Amino acid sequence: MYLHPDHRFTDPEAALALLAAHPLGSWVCAGADGLVANHLPFFLDRGRGPRGTLVGHVSRANPVWRQLDADGSTSVVVFQGPQAYVSPGWYPGKARDGRVVPTWDYAVVHAHGRARAVHDRAWLRAMLDRLTDAHEAGRPAPWHVADAPADYLDALLGGIVGIELPIDRLESRLKASQDEARDDRVGTVQGLRRQPGDAARQMAALVKQALDAEAATGTPAAPPPAGGPGTA
Repeated sequence: MYLHPDHRFTDPEAALALLAAHPLGSWVCAGADGLVANHLPFFLDRGRGPRGTLVGHVSRANPVWRQLDADGSTSVVVFQGPQAYVSPGWYPGKARDGRVVPTWDYAVVHAHGRARAVHDRAWLRAMLDRLTDAHEAGRPAPWHVADAPADYLDALLGGIVGIELPIDRLESRLKASQDEARDDRVGTVQGLRRQPGDAARQMAALVKQALDAEAATGTPAAPPPAGGPGTA
């Protein structure tokens, strides 16, 4: 990933928090005919490895797991945080000199590592329990894997393959208008706050946080978690 100097953030805890808050990852790895992309909800196990381990599963019918053991190549999982279009109509600079254009602000984390397939049924069941419990937490009547009939679960476990990816390296980028004029960034915060949807409001908070952090310390801010399940 290209990292503009103004958009870097290097705090691994902030990166892992964003990852855990937006757990649907775009997992890209090498396949027999080129790159293969799959979209999986991952659970971040913070207790395994210095940067944690991503765990999830795919259908046994998905050929991607067979390639993992064959080549041992590295994978990358892309986790997309808040993102929003930024209109130049929000910039005071538009009225001042007109030298403005649209842009797109976003927060993203790339997790790199070597994925492996897991077939152990006890591991698979524990993975399903943890993934489900994380997303059911806080609901008035949480659903548990054990609520499903035993024979149904047994068939389900036979139809999936676990995916385990210890994180070797993290790349993170927060593009929060840091390379724009300060008054235009203030206009971006105000404009995003007027837009519908949680993503625009979350992005407004990140732009504002970056502004406040730079005013206080002179260094770019790292994004906070933006909701979602916790980590192990």
